[in-house]
Amino acid sequence: PWIEARFGVSLDTFDSGELVSMLQGHWKEAGGFATSVLSKVSKSGFAIVAWLLNLVIVPVAAFYLLRDWNIVVERIHAMVPRSIEPVVVRLARESDETLGGFLRGQISVMVLLGVIYGVGLSVVGVSVGPLIGMIAGLISFVPYMGAIVGVGMGVIAAVVQGLDTVHVIFVLVVFIVGQLLEGYVLVPKLVGDKIGLHPVAVMFAILAGGELFGFIGVLLALPLAAVVMVMLRYAYERYTQSEMYHDKPPGSPIVLEADVEAASSEASGVAAVESAATSPVGPDTHPDA
Repeated sequence: PWIEARFGVSLDTFDSGELVSMLQGHWKEAGGFATSVLSKVSKSGFAIVAWLLNLVIVPVAAFYLLRDWNIVVERIHAMVPRSIEPVVVRLARESDETLGGFLRGQISVMVLLGVIYGVGLSVVGVSVGPLIGMIAGLISFVPYMGAIVGVGMGVIAAVVQGLDTVHVIFVLVVFIVGQLLEGYVLVPKLVGDKIGLHPVAVMFAILAGGELFGFIGVLLALPLAAVVMVMLRYAYERYTQSEMYHDKPPGSPIVLEADVEAASSEASGVAAVESAATSPVGPDTHPDA
């Protein structure tokens, strides 16, 4: 009655049941929205916490691992069976040298990419081109990340500097050319030569790693290919020193005795013909008339 007298509105026109159902519906929608927001916030919070923990744990773990590296190697060495110890030590040493060569080659690629990007951006007219090139070159250890970051920074710098659209396109061209040089020249020559891989094998390894395992496969393709090449070289060396490569084992199911005898007789016939063809013919060797 007070509401009716105060506002001049009749409450008989309101449907209380419809009002209650409407409030319940809005309450459910609000509850679902709050649940989704809390879920996303909690996931983001856990991701941030995990990132911070990794930021602290990874350097600490790396420090202790590097400090006690010789002890770790000695303990692993002690567990290797004595019968295969020379082989394991040799393969481990060659793998270590190959991975070291991979890192040196990758650092060379990063430096050259930084120079290419920096010089290219400076020619285009970006004032902070050398700085952007250096950053993009350092990040290029992660495939495609250096180019993506470099393009973003280069475009922003060009826009802030007031350059026109043509200069922005030239910024993109600089990084496209850098990516082509990295994929077809720098990595195959500098990294491939360090790890003993042909340039075609380097490109195939990167493509296969990306096709099978995605981004992680591209990142780890060349180190894994380097270690696999060490194993394959050792296997090939053992094969060329084996009895199967030099001589036919007795009772071989692959090579039959008849094949061996036929090959021996053919070789003897060829040798006799060659000997007769090269022997001198004197006056006493003519047949009697």
